[in-house]
Amino acid sequence: MKKDQKEDQIEKQMDDQPENQSLEELFEALEKILTRMEDSSASLEDTFRDYEAGVRLLKTCNEKIDRVEKQVLALNEEGCLHEFQ
Repeated sequence: MKKDQKEDQIEKQMDDQPENQSLEELFEALEKILTRMEDSSASLEDTFRDYEAGVRLLKTCNEKIDRVEKQVLALNEEGCLHEFQ
């Protein structure tokens, strides 16, 4: 893939509003970034750009996971739902 195409792809991923993506989609995007970063022919600039995009995606993943953890419900003894603490 040409350098301009890689840059366009990275920028598009960063503009895709990761907050609106599922965790599965975010993990797929991270996997693609890791694959590109492992490519020994990638320039330092491309690798750093990928790194920045990956850090942003990881932050979004962590925020989503934190929200889900806070919403976990458990049944109490009477069978009523309450937030997990």
